[in-house]
Amino acid sequence: MNQSKKNSKFILAGTLTVIFSISAICQENPGAKSASQSDSLSLKPLIDQVISTHPTVKASEEALRNADTRIGLAKTSYYPFVDAGANFTNIGPVTKFTITDLGTFQLYPENNYSASVNYRQMIYDFGRTRTDIDIEKEGKILEEKTLEQVKQKMALATINNFYTLAFLQHAIKITDEQLSTLQAHLNYIETLKSTGSATDYQVLSTKVRISTAQSLKSDLVAALAIQQAYLCSLTGKSNWAPVVKEELDIPAPLVADDSLLNYAYNNRDEMAINREKVALAELRYKLIKTLNNPFINAVVSGGGKNGYLPDLSQVKANYVAGVGISVPIFDGMKTKYNLLQAKSVINSLNFEDEGTRRNITSDITEAKEYMIAAMQKEQQFALQLDQAQEAYSLAEISFRSGTITNLELLDANTDVSQSRLLLLKSRIDYAVSIYRLKAALGERLY
Repeated sequence: MNQSKKNSKFILAGTLTVIFSISAICQENPGAKSASQSDSLSLKPLIDQVISTHPTVKASEEALRNADTRIGLAKTSYYPFVDAGANFTNIGPVTKFTITDLGTFQLYPENNYSASVNYRQMIYDFGRTRTDIDIEKEGKILEEKTLEQVKQKMALATINNFYTLAFLQHAIKITDEQLSTLQAHLNYIETLKSTGSATDYQVLSTKVRISTAQSLKSDLVAALAIQQAYLCSLTGKSNWAPVVKEELDIPAPLVADDSLLNYAYNNRDEMAINREKVALAELRYKLIKTLNNPFINAVVSGGGKNGYLPDLSQVKANYVAGVGISVPIFDGMKTKYNLLQAKSVINSLNFEDEGTRRNITSDITEAKEYMIAAMQKEQQFALQLDQAQEAYSLAEISFRSGTITNLELLDANTDVSQSRLLLLKSRIDYAVSIYRLKAALGERLY
């Protein structure tokens, strides 16, 4: 019996050495990565890559190039229209008449030939073309603002994905360390059970904890694979399992609390887009009013044709030149109702602007409260981790002295792992909340 107790103590000492070594590794390296820093992705280059390659951004850039085309098209009204034409016409019967003693005369030939170069030029349209060009220029500014908004949204999506990956990577690392500790405890308990110093309850309880940790890891691995796939979609890469860095030291926006709203109103893309939409609607209102203005143009045509007396078959040079004016008198009330519709659009955009201001106020309040809550949680969980580690150290001493069971020691170890996980999440939440506040204020994230 004494020999059995000596063997149990020897096994206990050896196993405890293994367990405490694993626990020390877990606690001394809370930020260990599954890959080296040199192999990990930084946030800034990742955002640049997404913005430079994503189809949504490319589509907005193409729309901006198309805006230049529309401006050029509007300017073409200032340019002349020149074309050339030629035709042949055979007419029959032709009109002839006879005068006594003078003979028979033919008024026009059977075969008619003509060729000409035609020149048409708008002389003055009382501001219609100028307003049309202004509309297209304003449309280009709107496309520029829309492109900035698209880039901002893609940057924010990349940031959210980046920090989700960072959390899942570290969470899997913590879970792996916890599983190693649990497996070492299971080996120890099974050894004690073989000597009659442990019960089936201790073995089964440890196995249940391992199963729970394995289930949690499966969920984390699946979530990590989904987020990696989403990052592949953002960057356009396939069959890629990216590893990201933990960039948690993010400076908060340097804007006074009483200036947050005014700062956001001046910098948010939504506000800029609303302003451009209103300006564009006002220009369209102005364009509709010009539709009642006169239109003056000139026409010049020169070429050659036959059919001139006395030799009808001879082709002679000819020309036509003229100036015309068109004055609208009555258009069936179309202009009146188009003006009413355009005015209604302007009023709607003003209401939309007020709605955007309210949304911005809500966004800033929400982002600010999230940031404050995350900062408080970080402080709270940092203290909780210190307490959990201290409690675990005391549990180790009690376990060595035999005053607590291995299950109580495992509880203390689990508290350390959970505290580490909660502290990591609060730090990541704080970093993300800073980016959310920057986005709410209209600061560029790219």
